[in-house]
Amino acid sequence: MSVDLNGIGPGQVNTQRTTADKGAGTQNTQPATNEQAKTQAQGARGENVSLSNQAKNLKQLEQKLGDYPEMDDDRIEQIRSALENGTYKIDAEKLAQKMLEMDESIFG
Repeated sequence: MSVDLNGIGPGQVNTQRTTADKGAGTQNTQPATNEQAKTQAQGARGENVSLSNQAKNLKQLEQKLGDYPEMDDDRIEQIRSALENGTYKIDAEKLAQKMLEMDESIFG
């Protein structure tokens, strides 16, 4: 019985082999693998890929974001100190506005 999952044929999936099959198949797999790699490399050279402007912009944005640290350690320390001192002030209106903006961005 053959099952086709999203265009994947029987030659494209890993199949289990018996120990006897594995022993017989290991002698010829290396040359075939090298030939397949050469064929795939030659085929890949002739293919072109073009990215949309949006994809290019996303790539540039990703690179820019990579330059920034994940956390602003100085800001974290400022907030931590303010919390410990009791001087940290919460702007309730700004907080409420941000919550509404987040709700709008999630639920539309």
